[in-house]
Amino acid sequence: MNLTTNIRTDALIVVESETKGQVFTCSESLSFWGGVDPDTGKIIDSHHPNHGVALAGKIVLMPSSRGSCSGSGVLLQLARNNIAPAAIVFCEAEEILTLGAIIAAKLFDSPVVILRLPVKIYEELSNANTAKIKNKTLEFSNKSIPLSKPNIDTIRQRDSDRSMIAGDKGLAVKIAMEVICTMAAVQDAHELIDVSRAHIDGCILAHDANLNFAEKMHDMGAKTCIPTTINAISVDRENWQSQGLVPEFGLKASRLADAYVKMGAHPTFTCAPYLLDDAPVIDETIGWSESNAVIFANSVLGSRTQKHPDYFDLFIAITGRAPKTGVYLSENRSPVCELHVKVPEYFDDAFWPMLGWLAGAKSPIGIPILTGLENVSPTQDDLKALCAAFGTTSGAPMLHVRGHTPEGFNEIPENTKLEEITKIDFINLWQKFNSDEVHVDLVAIGSPHASMSECSAFADLLEGKYCFDKTKTILTVGRNTLAKLSSTGVADRLKRSGVQVVPDICWCSITEPIFPKNASVLMTNSGKYAHYGKGLSGREVRFGSLENCAKAAMSGQAPRDLPIWLSPN
Repeated sequence: MNLTTNIRTDALIVVESETKGQVFTCSESLSFWGGVDPDTGKIIDSHHPNHGVALAGKIVLMPSSRGSCSGSGVLLQLARNNIAPAAIVFCEAEEILTLGAIIAAKLFDSPVVILRLPVKIYEELSNANTAKIKNKTLEFSNKSIPLSKPNIDTIRQRDSDRSMIAGDKGLAVKIAMEVICTMAAVQDAHELIDVSRAHIDGCILAHDANLNFAEKMHDMGAKTCIPTTINAISVDRENWQSQGLVPEFGLKASRLADAYVKMGAHPTFTCAPYLLDDAPVIDETIGWSESNAVIFANSVLGSRTQKHPDYFDLFIAITGRAPKTGVYLSENRSPVCELHVKVPEYFDDAFWPMLGWLAGAKSPIGIPILTGLENVSPTQDDLKALCAAFGTTSGAPMLHVRGHTPEGFNEIPENTKLEEITKIDFINLWQKFNSDEVHVDLVAIGSPHASMSECSAFADLLEGKYCFDKTKTILTVGRNTLAKLSSTGVADRLKRSGVQVVPDICWCSITEPIFPKNASVLMTNSGKYAHYGKGLSGREVRFGSLENCAKAAMSGQAPRDLPIWLSPN
């Protein structure tokens, strides 16, 4: 075969191995967590155009990833199960799957090839049937594209950085710094930055890879050097043995949580660390994973963190360093598009998670600024719901809301692309979120973890009434919130109404039997869980406001019609 060789390209091979396979181009970016089954390699995101496609052994193209930071762990599990894509090819900056592939190769000798190609070559590859990667060369359709490795020599290092890389602080720190520098080169960073605190996301036992990684790092002597919090885990840590969980699962989940605690992390076990009493402040440089937390921290608190992948958060925690790139830099925090919201005359709290999902769908990579909301008054809970849902459809680490977020008052750059979010968009999304099922077996509140004010509002809606006996109602919270609920009497009020309040876990990690085995339809007020719930649980999903969820909890029925604010005028 005669090959046409392009001599000079900016084509990168981040993780190297010899491989070949069928080319498959995703119709849109994909979150591997909640979007790909780690045990089969099939796309399970019910809202993704390629739902049901098996990715194993394919050369998979997507502009970038999106959604959860936990996608890195899913890729690691796929690699360890030998059902990963043969290669994943991006044309935009990408961190989550890239990091998962680096860990798979570096710690577990299970490489998944990662390429980042210029747009023109990416588009040409998308039209090919098959491709091969060998000897740092991509071959397809009579083309031969040379691939270069990221150059870590361009990263400026302090003496302490070089000491860590040399192994003076132990093997775990050495590996962490090597990966941090590699990721810095991939992200075109030229130096590292000090980080004041970290948040660990890879502590959910969604698969064995998370446990394997954590225990391997602990056995290598990893210890946090900055204050570090832990995300929600897969069990109610203190009570799982009395809740009917399979002992093997409960013990593994506990081992995973314990591994991070032994490495120095605080046992906060919440996916909403911004609800802790010691929340980050404006311009504070932090190193967080968990997509909703990252977006809230950047957008609402005005702190600074990249959307770090699972596992990278631990590397930051044990070194106190991160690549100085992305939204750590002021120049990268400006909006790339303006989304003007046609605000209904009246709306309920379901508006905010729906708006977040729509904003992410219209800005899947870049940071948007939402306008048209200047005369409304979102609460912290509203912004929390907005940020969480935004993270399901966008890979961006933040958004701005004109008039309501710290950087939302800045001047919008000239020539910023303008789009509208209209009532029709909301109606279409409502129909996408809601199945035709009317009966509800489970009401799921707390994705992300419910705040004190959300719990109090839900208790008020149920005051003096009791949940329908065939409808389980579960509210998930962080430990700090549970302590406040108990001290103020709200926990007792919820219990009297038949609500089960569960700490430590959230809906993204909950399993049977806490998740009722016989439940076929769930209802939630979370845009994040409305998106992921069907793929994660295998159940039908209904979505609505907190009030509608309370009504469903008491009646076992979801509303048949559109909410009033979305009904035809």
